[in-house]
Order: sequence, then C-alpha cells, then structure tokens
Amino acid sequence: MGEKHTVRFEPVGIEIEVDEDQNILRAAAEQGVQLMHGCKEGQCAACKSFVLEGEDIEYDSYSTFALPDYEREEGSTLLCRAHAYEDLTIELLNFDEEVIRSGLPLTKGTVEVVSNEPVTHDMRHLVVKMVDPVEIKFFPGQYMDFTVPGTDESRSFSMANTPNREGLLEFVIRIYPDGLFSQFLAERLSVGDRLEVEAPFGTCTLRENRTSDLIFVGGGAGLSPILSLLRSLAERGVERKSTFYYGARTADDLCFEKEITELGERLPSDFSYVPALSEPGDATWTGRTGLITEVVRAEETDLKGADAYVCGPPPMVDAAIATLTQLGVKEDNIFFDKFTTTAEQAEDGQ
Repeated sequence: MGEKHTVRFEPVGIEIEVDEDQNILRAAAEQGVQLMHGCKEGQCAACKSFVLEGEDIEYDSYSTFALPDYEREEGSTLLCRAHAYEDLTIELLNFDEEVIRSGLPLTKGTVEVVSNEPVTHDMRHLVVKMVDPVEIKFFPGQYMDFTVPGTDESRSFSMANTPNREGLLEFVIRIYPDGLFSQFLAERLSVGDRLEVEAPFGTCTLRENRTSDLIFVGGGAGLSPILSLLRSLAERGVERKSTFYYGARTADDLCFEKEITELGERLPSDFSYVPALSEPGDATWTGRTGLITEVVRAEETDLKGADAYVCGPPPMVDAAIATLTQLGVKEDNIFFDKFTTTAEQAEDGQ
C-alpha cells in the first residue's frame, strides 16, 4: 500500500481518503461515494472532472479521445485513471448529489451459475446465485464485475433483475468471437461453476425524487439494465409514463419481448414498447425500421421535462444523447451506460 491523501469533491463538500495505489474513483466507491462513471477504463469520459487544487497526479493508461492532452494540461482529469500523490480538491463536472450520497459500498463475492442459455444467436441469458456472501446490494440499472477465470482480467455486465432475497442475479450478455469472457461464457461456463464478482458499479439508476415521463433507449445487450429498471417500476407500481425504444439488426435479434409487454401491462401509467430493426430483411416485419435514434426522432416531437435512460454501444449512445437533447431533454436528465470495448476488441460491457 502507498501513502494516503485526502481528496475533496466540490461542490458537494465530500472528502475521502485515497491510497496512492488506488485510482480515485475506486477509492470513492469502496467508501460508498457513488461518483458518476461508466467504463472504468479511461474510455468513456463519464467520470471526467476538474482539478482545482493539487498537481501531483499519476495516471493509468487511458484514451486521449476521453481526455485529450490539451484538456489534461488545462486541469481536467479522469477519476477512473487518476492516482493522487498529494491532497487534492476536485470539481465534479457531472454529478447527482442524490446518487453520490446514496451509494452502496463495493462488495466482493462468489456466485454459482444457475443457468446459461442463448436468447438470440449472439446473446446469452446468464443467471447466477450468490454463494458468499449470500447477497450483494445494488440498485436497478447498476452492474457487476466478473473476474475471468485463469486471468487477472475482469469484465462488467449489468444486472437485468431487481434486488431479491434469493440472491439471484440475471444478465443479458452479448457474445463476441474474440471476447475473453464472451467465449468463456459461450463455450465453457456450465451450471454449478463458480465465479468471483464485485459490485455494485454504475449510476444509470432511477432518480426517485422525480415524477417526469421516462424515455428508455437501448441497443444490443443494453437491454439488460433497462430490463432491470422496467422490472423495478412494475414491481413498485411507479406511476410514470414510459416509452422503451429498442434497436436491433433483425427480428432474430429481439428477445424478452413477451415479458416487456407483460411488464407494460402491470405498470399503472401508459407504457409503450417500440422495437426497430435496422436490417428487417423481408416484408414480414411490420414494425419500425431504421436506426433506433432515427425512430425516436420520427416518433417524438417534444420531450421537454422527460428523463431519459440510454444503454448500448457508444455510437448509439452518443447519437441518442444528441437526438434527445434536440427533442428537448436536458442533458442533466439523460442518464446513460456506454457499453465500451475493453482492451480486447468489442467485449460487451460497461
């Protein structure tokens, strides 16, 4: 362990102690301070902040697309890559005080595989059960890190279910040909196998203090966290009008449609499910066609006052954010998870 330093976050006035061996985001999460973040790999810029006081900061590798050199020179930083070597004061540029103060401390544990079934040609529905501890607390919309057996690598996947006393956790995971965890999941992981995990991560959670309409936009395995949010809304009978736009390539890439429809029937307020295919292929598809962001633009005219949750590949998320803001959604009311690639090309996770 290295020396410890104090990091103060403004404008919320929260202080944490950070070991030099830890990045700042990790240290905050371990102490139950839930800062905005996405990939945790220096790729998505969700945790970008500004250094007000202090200069001695060392960085793990990161993408200059997330933090260009000129921004770093001006004082910007990525909390998921930054190590404090002196006391710092950091201005949070993207934050939600409700989320920060309601954070859950990270918990490591072991899970056992209950089922591992394909739901499309390239997506799996993985169900695991907590073994030790018997429960990890999380909020709907958050995600979990899985350690890939035989390696020091971990991969992140969003829970599709809601917290429960049975300790069960569900995930919708996309399979990639060269994915380190993907191929393990598709070819080797069996019922009864055990995996090491850590959670909760992520801030794409429902803001409970709001009553505005909800717009969900998802693509690929971005279905998983949105499914968790919809299940939570239905379980609790939350009265907020909601619309779920989901983009896929072909009809064979759609899944959980029956359950999504049933969830809509259980919601006390209006709910619409709008799937769209970018490559419908033949005339049997009678639903919407085109990129999901194009469909949102065609279907909606004024989204002022709405909250939006966007989950999927970075290009889709970026396009959706641009579309939603043009339709009137405030940027502060758009909550998202970019399922960024890891060092291996196109591993599907946060």
